[in-house]
Amino acid sequence: MPKLVETIDHGPIRELRLARPPVNALDPALSGELAAAVAAASAPGSGVAGLVLSGGPKVFSAGLDVPYLVSLGADRGALRAAWEAFFLAARAIAQASVPVVAALAGHAPAGGCVLALCCDYRVMASGPYAIGLNETQVGLVAPEGIQHLMRRVVGPYRAERLLIAGELVQADAALAMGLVDELVDIDSVATRARVWLEQLLALPRQPMLETRRIARADLVAALEPERIELDRFIDAWYSDDTQSALRALMLKLGK
Repeated sequence: MPKLVETIDHGPIRELRLARPPVNALDPALSGELAAAVAAASAPGSGVAGLVLSGGPKVFSAGLDVPYLVSLGADRGALRAAWEAFFLAARAIAQASVPVVAALAGHAPAGGCVLALCCDYRVMASGPYAIGLNETQVGLVAPEGIQHLMRRVVGPYRAERLLIAGELVQADAALAMGLVDELVDIDSVATRARVWLEQLLALPRQPMLETRRIARADLVAALEPERIELDRFIDAWYSDDTQSALRALMLKLGK
């Protein structure tokens, strides 16, 4: 069975490439494999000094696999397990003991944006590619902890406007507001991510890592279970508003 996360080593930098075509939709298998790959790279003695998280082409990740989630119907346990797998992957990135750069060679909506926000730095392809948390457009409420991830990079008021509208922004607008850190040609995204990491890794290692740990403590705390309130999220999934929006999305997807 093909791997859902490809591992490519560039010296001490390891690239983890999402490999579930066509859009790297995050089902439990992909989420679980990603969490395990990040944990393995973060383990003492792994020899990995930094990570690049990539996807594409043209789509980094379209977020959670909504058709799969809808197919679970009233199986609340299976639905909860699917979301838990996703948040496990997000926590693995946030808690990684080495820096992680998101190489966004395409669109990164919803769960794709969450993974990117958990990284230390975001390099995105210039062009007609979008990123953001569009949960309200499909009838979902982003948990408080996820909203915190957006606030910490674009500021409270800008995050409020984006989150309430469920707005996806184009790459140039994402750069202007700080949602991503750099734009480069689509073929250069992963390379530029590695170059940024190489520059960071040239610093004295322990001071850099300890400063990073302190600076990212709020990000790690935001993904704790009490900030996600998964039971409340699952309850809301079965609400009339959400189910109606999900049905509309499924019709749009032709599923």
